[in-house]
Amino acid sequence: MNKHSLKEWVAATRYWALPVSTMPLLVSFAYLFGIQALPAGIKPWLVLLLSVLGVVLLHSAGNVLSDWFDYRSGVDNENAFAVPNLVFGKFQPREYLIFSLILFVLGIIDGLVIVFLSGIGVLIIGAVAVALTALYSFLKYHALGDLDIFIIFGVLTVLGLAYAVTGEWRWDSLVLSVPLGIITVSVLHANNTYDIPSDKAAGIKTFAMLIGEKASSVLYCIYMVLPFVFIVVSVIAGWLFPSALLCLLAGIKAYGNFKQAASYKTLGREAMKGLDFRSSQLHLAFSLLLSAGLFVVAWL
Repeated sequence: MNKHSLKEWVAATRYWALPVSTMPLLVSFAYLFGIQALPAGIKPWLVLLLSVLGVVLLHSAGNVLSDWFDYRSGVDNENAFAVPNLVFGKFQPREYLIFSLILFVLGIIDGLVIVFLSGIGVLIIGAVAVALTALYSFLKYHALGDLDIFIIFGVLTVLGLAYAVTGEWRWDSLVLSVPLGIITVSVLHANNTYDIPSDKAAGIKTFAMLIGEKASSVLYCIYMVLPFVFIVVSVIAGWLFPSALLCLLAGIKAYGNFKQAASYKTLGREAMKGLDFRSSQLHLAFSLLLSAGLFVVAWL
């Protein structure tokens, strides 16, 4: 491999996107803490830390591998690219591929430690998560990337953390996967909507391309509303405590994103520019507020 600084290697992982994958762990843990379902002792906290490390490693591995696939397939090029490292020769494709494999191996080792501490259920969820992460680019190119991301960062992350911490299947925790999964998908959907022309030129088919720019902008607006509606419904139904409504404060940011996407009628595709980053900011705000609301239940 060529010599690169630590900063360059870290940047290659697209670390700024990691809150999207790590925040569901915090929310799931907060939920279990709030309903007093955590086992006594330090083990739950150790499992949380190991889970965060594992998710960071696997998400980073997936990001690097995705960039490798995008470069090799022509999705990223000098006219349309997301990450310039491969496009402008700062890194060689082989370096990205090896780096991704190293991160995958480290993530799997971390996962096996959690399996030792928590049981075989973690192995099942982890194996599915690794497979879906490795297959992400293929699924994305066939309009299934959004579903893949929802399953990984919504369902598997929440359910996996709940099992790892408690040692049993906590199906009730899946109530968290819907709002978190939708906001996570909105990050990808906004990016794919803006990239429709370049993706079409590269010969791939994302879900945004399948339904078209106009419908994609409308769907994004729906994504900005559904998570908040779901939280309200969950509280009314008794699935979550009223303190979970604290996350509604993030609706201010969601409204700004909604307005920008709704301007598609006048701005066209440019209305979607930057909404992937703004969606990730929304994810962070929503998750932190929801976690705070769920944590506080224990003291009410």
